[in-house]
This record gives sequence, structure tokens and C-alpha cells, in this order.
Amino acid sequence: MTSTGDPATDADELDAAFAETVRRTGASIGALYLLAPDEPVLCLDVLCGAPAEFAAPWTRVPLAAPAPVADAVRHGRMVWLGSQDEIVRSYPRTAMALPYPLALIAAPVTGVRRWGALLLMWPATRPPYMTGRERGHIESSCRRLARLLEEDAGRGGAPDHGDGPRVVHTGTGRTAASPASAAADFVERLPGGSCALDLEGHFTYVDSGACHLLGQDAGRLLGTLPWQSLRWLDDPTYEDRYRAAVISREPVSFTACRPPDQWLEFHLYPDASGISVRIVPSGAQPPPSPASRRSASTVIPARAGQLYQLTHLAAALTEVVGVQDVIDLVADQIMPAFGAQGLVLSTAEAGRLRINGHRGYASHTIERLDGLPLDTDFTPAGRALSSGIPAFFSHPDEMRRIYPEAPQISGKQAWAFLPLIISGRPVGCCVLSYDDPREFPAEERAVMTSLAGLVAQALDRARLYDVKHDLAHGLQQALLPRTLPAVTGLRVAARYLPATRGMDIGGDFYDLIRLGDTAAAAVIGDVQGHDVAAAALMGQVRTGVHAHATRGATPGQILSGTNRLLTYLGPDLFTSCLYAHLDFARRRVTLASAGHPPALLRLPDGAARPLDVPPGPLLGVDPDAEFPVTEIPLTAGLMLLFYTDGLVETPGTDIEDSIARLARHLSHADDRDLDLLIDDLLARSATGERRTDDIALLVLHDDTGR
Repeated sequence: MTSTGDPATDADELDAAFAETVRRTGASIGALYLLAPDEPVLCLDVLCGAPAEFAAPWTRVPLAAPAPVADAVRHGRMVWLGSQDEIVRSYPRTAMALPYPLALIAAPVTGVRRWGALLLMWPATRPPYMTGRERGHIESSCRRLARLLEEDAGRGGAPDHGDGPRVVHTGTGRTAASPASAAADFVERLPGGSCALDLEGHFTYVDSGACHLLGQDAGRLLGTLPWQSLRWLDDPTYEDRYRAAVISREPVSFTACRPPDQWLEFHLYPDASGISVRIVPSGAQPPPSPASRRSASTVIPARAGQLYQLTHLAAALTEVVGVQDVIDLVADQIMPAFGAQGLVLSTAEAGRLRINGHRGYASHTIERLDGLPLDTDFTPAGRALSSGIPAFFSHPDEMRRIYPEAPQISGKQAWAFLPLIISGRPVGCCVLSYDDPREFPAEERAVMTSLAGLVAQALDRARLYDVKHDLAHGLQQALLPRTLPAVTGLRVAARYLPATRGMDIGGDFYDLIRLGDTAAAAVIGDVQGHDVAAAALMGQVRTGVHAHATRGATPGQILSGTNRLLTYLGPDLFTSCLYAHLDFARRRVTLASAGHPPALLRLPDGAARPLDVPPGPLLGVDPDAEFPVTEIPLTAGLMLLFYTDGLVETPGTDIEDSIARLARHLSHADDRDLDLLIDDLLARSATGERRTDDIALLVLHDDTGR
């Protein structure tokens, strides 16, 4: 590819390659997402086949989100969903926001590094499978897009996500540049017609029959949206039918009443160039509906697009966990949905507004706004929170009349102050701000207000979760050893990882006990459960093992004594444990197990295998249980890996197969850095990144021969 180095030329080449991919695959809608350079977010860069308004909730997709494009990038593979049913099963949030019959594929755009993902969508009329040839073509197209991005980056170019996605055309149909060309497109689509819309919903052609039925002249309709120029069509039900036609590319019909009592049938026929609409008088009058009875003074409902945004964001808010998750969601999805450039999210604490997160503001501005009292007259935030009434300011002059200093501090030109309240209890305030003056229509205010209630509940849950998480994390860290003691002739490394969801606390533990100058003990265990009770019992087990070990007991005696202690305490939780005594003078290792997975032994030649240690029962079951002892030689260069079952246990997989696979990984792992060795084993483990159980690992490497 040759280039003049002009960024506009580079973007044109990328857009052309993207549009060609959409056209050759027969997709009705295409989108190119690129990774943001400084945060784990996918930004919509180029869009084809739909107006940018449709994509407002998805202009920024967090890399960790449960979405097809995010999964494609994270896992480096195609995500194919051949029907709406598959989308519902695999990605319910996506299905809720796109409740239309369609098929889609998300493919990673990867070259020398990850660039993003290509999203293609088809009507449901296409076959519900993807052929090998189609996959190959999409893969080659993704490589081509990656190559163009790399060449652009090599010339110092960088994607600019500030102005939203670029909308391009595939060239499969003519763009309606005049009423005459729009009428020609319409004639190609229908044997007879009445009007035509472009993909953004604007009238591009209206014949005399349509003008008569709609009750408006062509001059007042062309270039307008039906629900704006024809107020009796201003209902989300009707706009939804138009959206369904654009996204599904299938014919759609509905009936509407033109006041006072003329019922009309609308038949929409979409394709890649626009929508042909046939309007005919209805043969039978349908039963009255709220839409037909609405008076001119009735409050206009929110646009269908805004309702879909609200539904999509409501579903997303149910999945957030911590306060930072709420902040990221508001910044990544709510701000773009309402076109905001600034965000301040505050919580009410001890009579003051503490800022938890912000976007689009300088740090010195946030320092000035943080910690304001709830009764402040500096900004409307306190008054909005105390009254529970949102405040909207469309121009700095409106703000300046009541709060003269606020516009100068923030530099913004329009604001929406949304109080976050739950059952009359103030939680905080969400401020959306804009760089230019703007109006806040009544329907947009209604959507913002509804959304504020959802944000309030999510934020309140997230604050409670963070408090519990901090408590649990502190308890876990206090119970696990902060550092492992240095033992001459022994290299050690350990790791604890909580389950990926929950309180980040559990009963897995490890320890290394120094027993004089010629001996040491290694212990690893797993208490049943993932809560504070499990962590507390884990602390008791560690204490019991440590106390018996320092008195010089044998491994079997140590487990027996700890078992009797737990049986006496009666915690109703069971514990697995593996104890090893390393005698450097005799060069022997003695092990005993209480129902714990076997340790892995790696010999100096690299061969690795599970150790055959006959297990006794779990601790806390039988007070008279005995624990057999196994002894092996402690040869120079020998490595022992202790682990809990979270590393090897996955549903539907035999645990012995997982242990054998872990042994193979250990045999080929580089042992020069034990922490890197643990990283490698975790990356290759069967549980992957979706852990459902805690993991503890302890690695011992005898390096006396070095």
C-alpha cells in the first residue's frame, strides 16, 4: 500500500478495505472496533449499514465485557452466532439490546499485535452456519485491516475516537442525493411505492399519494424523520418497527391511526440503500390503543432508541461488582449514549460529596469540587441530592444566574445533575456535562432520571461489596504468610489466587516452616468453602499444623493432632492437607496427606509425575483417623509442586487427566525463575481465566547442586 502520509488518506484506505469486506461477505451491517491505546476498552471506529445513533450504547465496549467483540479480542478467535436463539443463550445482554432476528460474527483483527475486532451482522434469512470458505475470507480481511493499521501506525498515525465512529457506505446501492435518485431506488425495490427513507430514517422521496394519506406536503416531509414531522407517529412502537427493518433487513408492517380516525397500514421493505414504504388505508379498524388516543398535551414518550439504551444499560448495571466498575460503565456507555463529554460521580459521606470517579475534567478542578458540603451553594449537586429533583442547565448563563462560580471552575457549557437516591435515602450525585450548550428534551430528561435510579442502586450495592471485599482481603492477607522464610539450599515461590467472582476470600493456604538449620516443612491445604468462616478455619488449621511441627512431630502425627483439634472444634467444614518434611541432613522427604491432591515431583532430568502418597481422610471427619507416611530421596535439583484442586478441577474433566496435563507442563517449564514458572503453569491450567475456585501453589526447588 502506498500512502502520502496524509491521515485522511490513510483513513480512506482503511474505510475502503472495511467497506469491501462488508460488501463481499454480504453482511447488512459492519463495525470495526479498535483497542484504545491507554485503557482496556474497544472503541467503535468505523460503521457501515446503520446510523451512528443505533450504535450509541456500544461505541465503547470494555475488554472484560460479556460481548462478542470483547470475547473475540480476549480469546483471539472468531465468535459466530447463527441465530437469535444462540445470541440469547450466549450473550443475553446483547440479545436484550438487539431483539431482532439476525446472525453475527466477531473476528479478531490481529497482526504484530492486537488491534481490535471486526463485527459483521446478517439478516436471519442467511444459513445458520459459517462455511470454511467464508471464515477464511473473513480471516484474510482481518489480516488486511491489521496490516493497514500497522502501516498507518508506522507512519505515526493513531486512531482518533474523539468524534465517534465514521459511517461509510458499501456501494451496493446508490446514496439518495436527490428526490429523483431516491425515487429510482424506490422503484427498484417495489412495483409501486409511496415514499422512501434512508437508513437513518429521513424521508428521501414522497409521492402525491403518500402526501394525501399523510396529510402533509412533500416539502415539509423531505429530509425529516417521520416521528418529528408527523406527530401522530411519535411513539416508540412505530420507531421500533423502523429499527427492526434496518437491523433485520426483513419486511416489517404495522398499523397507525392518523387523527382523528383514519387507519393506515405501513409496509417497510429495507435493503442496503434504504427503506421503501408502502402506505395504504387499512381495511379494518383495529381496536383503540394508547398511542391512538394520546392527546396533544400528553407527555411525549422517550425515543425507541433511548429506551433500548436504557434497557441495555440497565442490564449492564446488574453485572457490575465494585464502585470502579460502576464508574467505568457510566463513563464507557452512559456518557456516549447521551453525548456527554464530562462526568463526575460522587457519593454522600458524612455530610459531604466525595468524588469517586470522573472523566473529562482536569485534576485541579476535581480537587476544588471534591468534599463539598451537601448544602453547598457552589454547584447544584447538593441541592439536587437533598431535594431529589434533577437539575438541567442548557447554557452557562442559566447556571451563572444561580451558581455564578460553577461555570468558570468547570469550563463546561451544559450540565445534567442527577441525584442518586434509593427509597428516599441519598446515595450520591451523577453529573453529566457538555463542552457546548445543548437542550435537554423532555423525553431525554425522563430517560436520564430513570437511569439515575438504576445507577443509584448499582452504586449502593457496589459500595457494600467494596467494604466486604476490603474486609475479606485484609483477613485473607493476615492469615496467609506475608513472606516465606529463607532456607539454605532451597528455592521457594508461592501464589494465592481467589476465585474470579465472589468475596475474593477462601480457605486455601500454604506455609513453609523452618525447623532448625537442617530441616524445613512445607504444607498446603484447602478448607471447604469461600467465605469468612472458611478463612477463619484456615487460620486455625495453619496454627495447629505449625504448633505440632515445631514440637518435632512426624508428618503423620502432625496431621493426626490437627485432625483431633478440628474434630473437637466441630466447624462443620472439612479440610484437605498435604504436609512434607524435608530433612537436608539425611537427604529425605517425608510426606503425609489428608485427602489432598498429590504433589508433583520433577526430577533433575526434567521428568515430572504425581507422587504416590496414600491419602488419609479429610481433617475434621474422624478423630481416630490415621495418616500413612511416604518417604522419597531428596536429590539435588529435585522440584516439588504443591497445589490445591482449584488449579486442576474443572466441570466435565477427569481430575487425574488434569493432574497428568499439569505434570507435562511442569516437565517443560523453565525453572530459572520460580515466579515465572508459576505464571506459566497458571496460564496453561485447565481452569483458564474463569476460575470458580481458589488456587494456592507452593514450589520447592533443591539447588544444593548448583
